[in-house]
Amino acid sequence: MSDDGRVVSGSRRRSDQENLALRPQYLHDIVGQDRVRENLKIIIEAALARQEPVDHVLFYGPPGLGKTSLAHVIANEMGARIHVTAGPSIERAGDLAAILTHMKQGDILFIDEVHRLGRAVEEVLYPAMEDFKLDIVIGKGPAAKNVRLNLPRFTIIGATTRLALLAGPLRDRFGANFRLDFYDQAAMEHIISRAAQLLQVEVRPEGTSEIARRSRGTPRVALRLLRRVRDYAQTRAGGVITGPVAGEALQLMEIDHLGLDDIDRRILATIIEKFGGGPVGLDTIGASISEDSATIMDVYEPYLLQLGFLDRTPRGRIATPHAYEHMGIPYESTGDRYNNSDQPTLF
Repeated sequence: MSDDGRVVSGSRRRSDQENLALRPQYLHDIVGQDRVRENLKIIIEAALARQEPVDHVLFYGPPGLGKTSLAHVIANEMGARIHVTAGPSIERAGDLAAILTHMKQGDILFIDEVHRLGRAVEEVLYPAMEDFKLDIVIGKGPAAKNVRLNLPRFTIIGATTRLALLAGPLRDRFGANFRLDFYDQAAMEHIISRAAQLLQVEVRPEGTSEIARRSRGTPRVALRLLRRVRDYAQTRAGGVITGPVAGEALQLMEIDHLGLDDIDRRILATIIEKFGGGPVGLDTIGASISEDSATIMDVYEPYLLQLGFLDRTPRGRIATPHAYEHMGIPYESTGDRYNNSDQPTLF
């Protein structure tokens, strides 16, 4: 089982290419992430005043929150050319060397999934980020020699959903690190309203609120849901997205009023009904629903934790009373679920 087909997944999909035209272009277009926006404004204004490239920037957080969009915003604000690549695409040190030698003064290199860079590639990246030098080896064996090339001053912007997997030396070379958090209801409504105008879709305020409420605080999910609801409205409701129309469309997609889909509810039902509410380890949950435990921890669990439906304990995961209430199951406290801190952690 994979999350690739989930409408509420924050991971990028091929169908999201339409979102490119809906991205914010400048800082004043960004709604939400106030702390990040203000810090970026200071960094950019200072760099422009000094007529220097901005410092290396690292964005991290759950997928779909706008890390790529912010990289393009920085490039637009700086009037710089941006080169886009991804960690898995740079397989060898030579691949990175080829990219770096084509960089011009003030250019920006955006590396998505930067935590997936290989160790050999990272070794080339360290002097490039710190000293703007590129060390390459020419020849093989006894005749091989190291050549150091000067690089123009440029900026690397990294994005990752797994900060813990990023090597410490690489993380330390980013001058500014920013965590992106889930968006609140007001910010999501603004993003959906703006996108609806660009898509020339007629949406009522209650329709906007309904979509925003089920978007899990993730703009990518919101834009995906807006397109799906638009299709429903055009075929079943005369093209106007009202509150009831949005509710009917999202209910047809099995997305409830909190943005949980069928897989989320299966995880909660498994913990509550099969294991008495927990504690239960991720491996056991994964085996019960035929899902990889790492996928549960990285993809499904964060939003359930944010809603307060799950608790992490040394013995495993526990469904909270809020989860029981949402699933419509009576809650019966066992009294000892939270008092086992001396037990080993189950992953």
